[in-house]
Amino acid sequence: MIVEQYFEEYEIGAARTSFGRTITETDFVVHAGHTGDFFPHHMDAVWCATQDIGQRIAHGTMIFSIGIGLTATTINPHAMSYGYDRLRFIRPVHIGDTITTITTIADKRDHPKRAGHGVVTEKVDIRNQNGETVLACEHLYLVTRRQPLA
Repeated sequence: MIVEQYFEEYEIGAARTSFGRTITETDFVVHAGHTGDFFPHHMDAVWCATQDIGQRIAHGTMIFSIGIGLTATTINPHAMSYGYDRLRFIRPVHIGDTITTITTIADKRDHPKRAGHGVVTEKVDIRNQNGETVLACEHLYLVTRRQPLA
């Protein structure tokens, strides 16, 4: 779906919640294959059973990718991803956990070099099925202004 929105139209506090996504063993294996990260914390159930957490832990980068992907439901031709800041892995995610992503517009500011654009900061809160935050970050958007700054 296409939703056109200029910088001026973003409202601080506007929020949206994604559908849930259950993490599977296939996700672990595919992500390990894509990244080359076969660390035992992710791949060795027998070894993990001897550790404090007791089971395999999802790759943080996988949870980031899936969680952000859950928010990719609309296309705004006036905005593009400008990057991510303050990324933190808060709690482990395991096979069988279901994650949901909540995004909230947290800030808007002028772009220091582009009069025709602004930067919108979206707070990203990825939660497990118990409502606990497992990953948090800020997503920055470069957004076209309806009226460029003078």
